[in-house]
Amino acid sequence: MIAFESVSKQYSAHAIALREVSFDIARGELVYLAGPSGAGKSTLLKMIAAIERPTAGAVLVNGQDIGKLRREGVPFLRRNLGLIFQQQKLLNDRHILANTMMPLLVIGASKAEAEQRARAALDKVGLLERAKDLPLELSGGEQQRVSIARAIVNRPQIILADEPTANLDRASADKVLDALRAFNRAGVTCLISTHDDSVLDGAARVIHLNQGELIMENA
Repeated sequence: MIAFESVSKQYSAHAIALREVSFDIARGELVYLAGPSGAGKSTLLKMIAAIERPTAGAVLVNGQDIGKLRREGVPFLRRNLGLIFQQQKLLNDRHILANTMMPLLVIGASKAEAEQRARAALDKVGLLERAKDLPLELSGGEQQRVSIARAIVNRPQIILADEPTANLDRASADKVLDALRAFNRAGVTCLISTHDDSVLDGAARVIHLNQGELIMENA
């Protein structure tokens, strides 16, 4: 479902984010991307979403070469992706139900359908009873779970989560990871980046990066 073929990303002569990284991820896998800050994890995830393009090599998503993807094709690619970033970027002047509905409204879903699916997504992350609360009324962990609901409301094939447990206490982090694992069990391919080794306990597959290089893979 995802393939990196000798992928490098260079921003300048002295800023090389990735160096000849190669790996494959099959449909339905749960894969962790591990490494310290600055290892290249965020750049790698952004390439899958066509936020960044490779300097060399090929990034393939469902067989499509992201480096050759035209601008008008990017929205169609992202409809199959659920993107979860460390900064939730929730709209603080809208309740969490409205935040969760937004991706569906953007692609033309009716308000009724968007609300029904958003309520179902919030229920899956255990926050349906908070649907009419504003983001600032929620804890950091709850806000991150809203981000997960918003990411999966369009029923993506792939979830990309960039440090989803950063700055959360252990209990909140566990709830976020439990939600992501539940979607994986339902068949969604998940790629989760982290610099927290405790997150990797029991992980079936881990790709380790350091200074832009794939240094080890546990499977």
